[in-house]
Amino acid sequence: MGEQQRVKFPQEIIDEYAALGVDLPALFSAGHLGTRMGVQILEASPEKVVATMPVEGNTQPYGLLHGGASAVLAETIGSIGSMLHGGSSKIAVGVDLNCTHHRGVRSGMVTGVATPVHRGRSTATYEIVISDEEGHRVCSARLTCLLRDVRPGDAAQARPAAD
Repeated sequence: MGEQQRVKFPQEIIDEYAALGVDLPALFSAGHLGTRMGVQILEASPEKVVATMPVEGNTQPYGLLHGGASAVLAETIGSIGSMLHGGSSKIAVGVDLNCTHHRGVRSGMVTGVATPVHRGRSTATYEIVISDEEGHRVCSARLTCLLRDVRPGDAAQARPAAD
């Protein structure tokens, strides 16, 4: 799906992870599923996460963007916002995803933008708007993540996706 772009992170988040010996921009990806689907994270902070995904390769039998593909994009970017809000001592785990599909898309790219609705100590909820290239809303989603403490061994599970 092309070269992996470097994600734009706020410097204070890069510094927080660097203090733990983690090069966040080098490690970071959309995960294995997101990578297979062509998700590209463009910008990531607790306040806003932006990503794109191609329609091609992510369609259902009628040639329209698959609703499950929109759900993957929504959960990916909502989880990233939750993870960044929780900080390096927390892991974000999705517990509720709600998607409403407004219109079909047959080609091009869709863009997802996740913004916080609630950012607490133990949960974070993000609204995700997915739009087509003309700016028409394709899907509205809401994701709630549990923010749990990092446990020993969690770091061994966090591996960058293969290119």
